[in-house]
Amino acid sequence: MFFRRKTDKTEEPREENGSAAEAQPKLGFFRRLRARLNRGNSWLTYDLADLFRGREIDAAILEELETRLLTADVGVEATEHILSGLNRRVARKELRDVQALIEALREAVVEILEPCAKPLVIDTAHRPFVVLVVGVNGSGKTTTIGKLARRLRDEGRSVMLAAGDTLRGARDGQVGVWAERTGSAFVAQQAGADPGAVVFDAMQAARARGIDVLLADTAGRLHSQSHLMEELKKVKRVIQRVDPTAPHEVLLVLDANQGQNALTQAVQFHEAIGVTGLVLTKLDGTAKGGIVIAIARRLGLPIRFIGIGEQPEDFGEFDARAFATALVGDPRTLSSSGPEAGDRAAQPGEGT
Repeated sequence: MFFRRKTDKTEEPREENGSAAEAQPKLGFFRRLRARLNRGNSWLTYDLADLFRGREIDAAILEELETRLLTADVGVEATEHILSGLNRRVARKELRDVQALIEALREAVVEILEPCAKPLVIDTAHRPFVVLVVGVNGSGKTTTIGKLARRLRDEGRSVMLAAGDTLRGARDGQVGVWAERTGSAFVAQQAGADPGAVVFDAMQAARARGIDVLLADTAGRLHSQSHLMEELKKVKRVIQRVDPTAPHEVLLVLDANQGQNALTQAVQFHEAIGVTGLVLTKLDGTAKGGIVIAIARRLGLPIRFIGIGEQPEDFGEFDARAFATALVGDPRTLSSSGPEAGDRAAQPGEGT
């Protein structure tokens, strides 16, 4: 076992294309979300107003909207829920044209997402406040730990990272790199060690040092690998031997590009270990973003953060209205020229 702690000086992670990113104007997080979620013609309602301009809402328009919702990974259950509400409003003559329909769609999405928009609150009554971070291989779990550590350090909290992923050498692992960059304490053992032992040592060390937050990494595992899920349950039991109230947060990291498979992962991780919060990553990729709605509708779990890129500033708290505006579009700025037509940023709380 070894411990390592750098000074409080925080170094910015060196990401690919970092110099190019630094040269770009510093945009607000939700403005970047809007731009990256809506690349090309991926806007959920892109050109819808032009396609059906001047027409009353009819079956063809609603069918087109249903197709777009499904292809955006919103899923059957959430799509049916949204469309049933829109159909009732159309029948009551409350929605006269496509612009009104799009506005109603955006509000329907907000209604689903808003109960899940709950930021992570660090309860200072627990020291350390233990966050167990779980997820499948390639979900962005380790990067999320690093960005969360940076965020907590910027808030003035002391942080410890535990390299519970012992399938790779801890000294060369990315968790250790993030510990250095963020000035966090670091606990690890050699490759192949018992993950429970690593986390146990980290719990003891964090208590002894008065650390505010312990972020415990775990090995990436497929939700369908029952023996690995059992190992994860064991890690949780080990944590509770030191502190029966811990972990205080079980944070599941999901790759939004996985579409409906991300929903399956969320269901099975939640059943196995009791997920208390979600992080949706890689929303700047090919993801349509609708999977966020599907997960919110099915599970109602708190969505803590979303990731829209590799840079540290591309990680932020989830805001339901800003996300819905980025995904659905703002009917005041819709046109065939696409998402870039409306350059006005969607900010947190906008429209409330």
